[in-house]
Amino acid sequence: MSPESKKLFNVLILGVSFMFIFTAFQTCGNIAQTVITNLNSTDFHGSGYTSMSIIYGVFSASNLFSPSVVAIVGPQLSMVVSGLFYRQVLFLIFLYIAVFIQPSTWSFYTASVFIGIAAAVLWTAQGNCLTVNSDENSIGRNSGVFWALLQSSLFFGNLYIYFAWQGKTYITESDRRTVFIALTVISLVGTVLFFLIRKQEDTKAPGEADSTNEIPGESSSAQNKMTKAVDAFKRSVKLSFTKEILLLSVTTAYTGLELTFFSGVYGTCIGAVNRFGGDEKSLIGLSGIFIGVGEILGGGIFGLLSKNNRFGRNPVVMLGIIIHFIAFYLIFINMPSDAPIAPMEGTDGVAYMIPSKEVAIFCSFLLGLGDSCFNTQLLSILGFLYSEDSAPAFAIFKFVQSICAAVAYFYSNYFLLQWQLLIMVIVGFFGTVTFFTVEWKAAALRARGSEYSSI
Repeated sequence: MSPESKKLFNVLILGVSFMFIFTAFQTCGNIAQTVITNLNSTDFHGSGYTSMSIIYGVFSASNLFSPSVVAIVGPQLSMVVSGLFYRQVLFLIFLYIAVFIQPSTWSFYTASVFIGIAAAVLWTAQGNCLTVNSDENSIGRNSGVFWALLQSSLFFGNLYIYFAWQGKTYITESDRRTVFIALTVISLVGTVLFFLIRKQEDTKAPGEADSTNEIPGESSSAQNKMTKAVDAFKRSVKLSFTKEILLLSVTTAYTGLELTFFSGVYGTCIGAVNRFGGDEKSLIGLSGIFIGVGEILGGGIFGLLSKNNRFGRNPVVMLGIIIHFIAFYLIFINMPSDAPIAPMEGTDGVAYMIPSKEVAIFCSFLLGLGDSCFNTQLLSILGFLYSEDSAPAFAIFKFVQSICAAVAYFYSNYFLLQWQLLIMVIVGFFGTVTFFTVEWKAAALRARGSEYSSI
């Protein structure tokens, strides 16, 4: 197998593995608040919003140290150890999902903390894996391929939810156990595939000096490994205050807010609308399916066709924000304002039109399509600008995204729908402007080498 074929193979395996793992995790996140609302009449008193806020909050803090973990691994073993991290994270995802089978409040929140810690290493290693298996000509394509495969996870689990929960107005213990046992088994499949990721012989840990400059035997010493870890942490802090990262952080913050909305809040809103005539619970699954369709379509179009894009990344991001603004407006007029925080009985409220199932599902598609526009372009520009320092760059990206997701999940316990939409509109507008600024600089840098259309 040629080096280029091996790199593409690794990207495909990375994407398929994430697809299996996150079929379980994203489906779990989509239905968590609805399931928990039906549990609150028992001794369980947890909140799906609070759990996800804990996950993303701990995830955010852990991203400060994940580049140090990757730096300690060393150049020859970075891909192998990344695989080990993946498998450790899988066990914690397995634990988190399994908690729903027989939930208790303390175990639910404890599992949330551990999954947040492990996910930081998972996503930092993922960014490193994607970067070392790409170059400036393939980073756009590989970002799109990975994103499309990852978001395929939204399709399968939610398809099951749509058929299994059709006509149900209350989720029984049997319904809950069946769903989460199935999700637990699916999550186990993903770990086997990580063994297929092939090590890149020339892989270098982010920021690591060339091995020719090192004293023989020194690299294996505990002191030298600690130095590498400290240096990686310092690079992350220094990188976080550069102009480009600060500007991209606004865009990344928006992706964190809208991630919370489409992956957790919007499904809860749909499940709470009584005027959907008894189909509201199954519509949660259908909503997730159409979010996935939008994500896959966007990842395919803006990733696989990126080499033919002569206008750069800005038009894709502009398209994403327009799509999201249309979705937010339709959601505003279609969904009751109290839908995100409705009780177990749901809401009979009406916004500016009688709630429409068709409009609600169409908005799901728009949310997924717009999200893919932002994330594929962010992955692409980070891989291009920081190809030599990928772990700190992707750690900062996930740090900002996850802390904003944590904040959004927290205020989702209290804010009515219109205020959540308004926050996303404001941050999304400024995030688009700041992305444009960085992309213009990236275009100038790329133009010095060869034609920009190859990014």
